[in-house]
Amino acid sequence: MKIKKIKASRYNLNKVTKYLNENLPENIIIFLVGNLASGKTTLSSAIAKSKGIKEGVTSPTFSLQQYYGDKLYHYDLYRIDNESFFNLGLHEELDKDGWHLIEWADEYLQSFIKGAGYKTVLINIEYSDDLREYIIYI
Repeated sequence: MKIKKIKASRYNLNKVTKYLNENLPENIIIFLVGNLASGKTTLSSAIAKSKGIKEGVTSPTFSLQQYYGDKLYHYDLYRIDNESFFNLGLHEELDKDGWHLIEWADEYLQSFIKGAGYKTVLINIEYSDDLREYIIYI
């Protein structure tokens, strides 16, 4: 496992998105982990922008899933449990080509998705004031 740590302001995530775009394959599931308001959706927005997506990125807390462009998917699992994730068929969406950004996936779901053979990366976001440390586990 490769680990990369990048410190950045939440207002300038170019170093983080550049690293991700240079090191991640076309099809990957990215688990975004961090406390409430740590910047998971902000990073999702920066990733979308780095991929040329012009539409605004919002947290899919109530819709559970958003599509951006034709190869960027964003999920927010804060309100649902793992059983609901499967019952709603969200796991089937992971077969689509592209990057799948998943906020609030617990360790069980991460383990299940990895065990199912999907390529995954974990980004843990730690913060203090305006600085964030993005710990990327590839």
